[in-house]
Amino acid sequence: MGKEKPLVSVIIPVYNVQKYLEECVESVQNQTYSNLEILLVDDGSTDQSGALCEEYAAQDERIRVFHKENGGLSSARNAGLDVVTGEYFGFIDSDDWIEKDFFEFLITNALKENADISRCGLYLDYEDDDSCHDQ
Repeated sequence: MGKEKPLVSVIIPVYNVQKYLEECVESVQNQTYSNLEILLVDDGSTDQSGALCEEYAAQDERIRVFHKENGGLSSARNAGLDVVTGEYFGFIDSDDWIEKDFFEFLITNALKENADISRCGLYLDYEDDDSCHDQ
C-alpha cells in the first residue's frame, strides 16, 4: 500500500464574519484532499461567528474550535500555529473561499518536488463588482 497522505492543518482566524463563514468553512470541508484538520480560531467575535464555529465542530470531527480574546489577525493565526498537528499547514481567511482542489494541488506539488513550501495564485472577487482579478 502507498504512503499515507500527510495531514494538513488549516487555520482559519474568525472575527465577526458570520455573513461569510459558511462559504469559507464549506469550501475547506469539501476539498478533494480530505486529510485535513480544520482549526477555527474565534478571535473574540461579537456577532454569532463563535457559535457558528461550534456548530461546524459538532458536525465535522476534523474541526476544532478555539476561542480567545480579540488580538487581531496575526494573534489568531499564531494561536492556530500553537495547536497544529499536521505535517503541513495553511491559512485561509474567514471571508474567503477556496477551490475544491486547492489543497490537493498544493500538497501534490510539495510532495512531487520534495518542497517545504507550496503556493499558488489567487483571484480577487468582490461582492459589489462582477469582475474577477487574477493575481
